[in-house]
Amino acid sequence: MITEKTNSANKVKIFLVDDSATFRTSFKAGLSSAINIELVGEAADAFEARDKIMTLKPDVIVIDIIMPRVDGITFLKQLMKQYPVPCVMISAAAKEKEALDAGAAAFVQKPKSPSENRTFYTLLTTKIVMASKKRAVRPQPITAMTKSPEIERIDGIAPLLANADKKYGKVMPNMPTKEDIARLPQRSREGYIVALGASTGGTDALECVLRSFPDTMPPVLVVQHMPPVFTKLYSERMDKSCMIRVKEAEDGDRLGQGVCLIAAGGFQMELKKDAKGYYVKCYQGEKVSGHCPSVDVLFNSFAETAGKKGIGALMTGMGADGAKGLLKMYQSGAYTIGQDKETSVVYGMPMEAYKLGACREQQPLANIGKTICKRLTDGWN
Repeated sequence: MITEKTNSANKVKIFLVDDSATFRTSFKAGLSSAINIELVGEAADAFEARDKIMTLKPDVIVIDIIMPRVDGITFLKQLMKQYPVPCVMISAAAKEKEALDAGAAAFVQKPKSPSENRTFYTLLTTKIVMASKKRAVRPQPITAMTKSPEIERIDGIAPLLANADKKYGKVMPNMPTKEDIARLPQRSREGYIVALGASTGGTDALECVLRSFPDTMPPVLVVQHMPPVFTKLYSERMDKSCMIRVKEAEDGDRLGQGVCLIAAGGFQMELKKDAKGYYVKCYQGEKVSGHCPSVDVLFNSFAETAGKKGIGALMTGMGADGAKGLLKMYQSGAYTIGQDKETSVVYGMPMEAYKLGACREQQPLANIGKTICKRLTDGWN
């Protein structure tokens, strides 16, 4: 037994995702003697893991492949898009090729009997240390899409749901058609603004909505719970795939037609107005509703600044951030939308808003973009 200790600052911090409580207990015991590894957290499924990973910032993540609700391969692919970090995948089944193809740094097969435990944990320790020295690489490069005056049907959303095809279908239904877009004014209604908020599962959900917007849209502001750096990468990816222009918000940015600003990780974002028009105030501040950026901060500023000329949509996510802010928007005369339970990866934030009476209507993900465009055309007051 190795009993030598080492400074925790020099240890590889790991996070375990495995639905088996028995295995998680065995895992902690099996790695307890490793002097160069520290288990900083664990989760029973992908939904629980996502927010913990963002908070704990492990050096390496160990993920079981076979899990209920969301399998490890699906979770890894989504994680690589939003938070690339070296991963070691484990499974009782021989799934090495699938794991490596999905972007894993290494794969180790689980022991078939207790007699194989020592060999398993020795190999796993080696793989974890090796993985910590690698840069995580997304499994598929992001390629630029040509901006088009027509709406592209979306068939690559791949939300974090094992039965996503049943809920969304291969092709997103009810996206705005060319006729819907033609009804939008060539110059957006003066002074109108759109605000979107999301968390867990939001990167894919926001992509669905943003890709449905034509370049004649009023300004769009977005808060997606995401750490620093990754909001910029996400913004750049959205700019390549959307007809509107998308960028990470900077303090003092002016709002413009067909432009979407996404709040930077670690910065609160508020809507402001002066003699020249709308702009955003971005600043490093305390967490609000448990987050920075916070949807509540954005929505509260929308209620005060845009009032009846605001449209807000609160989408999939854990917790309650944005619910009270959406209620303030509703009370100020804005049009408010909540994503429905059936299409939310996690029906937390929109559920809390619905319970408060903050939503004028609930809509499935595929309808949100179209609903926003319709309200901009037909009005609501």
